[in-house]
Amino acid sequence: MTEPSFWDDQKNAQTVIDENNNLKHTVNRFEEINSKYEDLEATYELVKEEEDQELLDELNRELSDYQEEISEYELEMLLNEPYDANNAIVELHPGAGGTESQDWASILLRMYQRWCEHKNYKVETLDYLPGDEAGVKSVTLLVKGYNAYGYLKSEKGVHRLVRISPFDSSGRRHTSFVSCDVTPEMSDDVDIEVKNEDIKIDTYRASGAGGQHVNTTDSAVRITHIPTHVVVTCQNERSQIKNREAAMKMLKSKLYQLEIEKQQEELAAIRGEQKEIGWGSQIRSYVFHPYTMVKDHRTNVEAGNAQGVVDGELDPFIDAYLRSTMQS
Repeated sequence: MTEPSFWDDQKNAQTVIDENNNLKHTVNRFEEINSKYEDLEATYELVKEEEDQELLDELNRELSDYQEEISEYELEMLLNEPYDANNAIVELHPGAGGTESQDWASILLRMYQRWCEHKNYKVETLDYLPGDEAGVKSVTLLVKGYNAYGYLKSEKGVHRLVRISPFDSSGRRHTSFVSCDVTPEMSDDVDIEVKNEDIKIDTYRASGAGGQHVNTTDSAVRITHIPTHVVVTCQNERSQIKNREAAMKMLKSKLYQLEIEKQQEELAAIRGEQKEIGWGSQIRSYVFHPYTMVKDHRTNVEAGNAQGVVDGELDPFIDAYLRSTMQS
């Protein structure tokens, strides 16, 4: 970083700076945890000497907080698979059900935005297609931050909602589904070949949530990868060129994910594993009627505070899933 030519390639320089900051973050967290351990030891010695109940209660509280910090740091250290440290691309697509499913997609969108705020992650909306009456027909987010993909890859799958629909005048209970797709944002030098003859590029007028998101020119870009039928869209930027660059990154991310899934399927076939594939094989259910509960069907982790979960309290589910996959 001290070389005179370091800033000649600004993108590469920024990548190096980001990696350096991530390493500093890891080291600083370790030093903070170690310092707190020494403080706890000192408090423990005082408790033994003075037999002070208030001091003991304070020590127990601090120990509980310290255990949570250790758990979080341990999980962070376990996120060492390729691209875990990368930014994440999150896509939400409602299932059949019209306005009800589209409203469920908007609730999930808010849930992930709240969770990102808690993690101090930055969120950019790459593509947004509003629903006809309420909610969203589809939305694509870019979540920027260290280990964003590592954490959010646990959210990939179908999310099921059970509630009394506010859009049903009869007050009947409805079940809605939204699929969540998560891929790592790939760097420009990633080794994924995309041939020009394999892609179809369309441009169109952006249609967002209003205001600055709506353009008056055909700046939005849709890229179709013909061999795999993968389609990506981007309308975040006013420049068609920038939207095309972003869409190509998204396409490479999708193709990488497809390759990983193909390898996993081949490995599962060798092991003789049987996996259900279908809209009914949801990863998590959010129930608001006749009781409130959120249950992850992969880990059996449950939470009674369903409203808290959709307000962004996802860490228990993410933690349990990641630890279960790392142990298997």
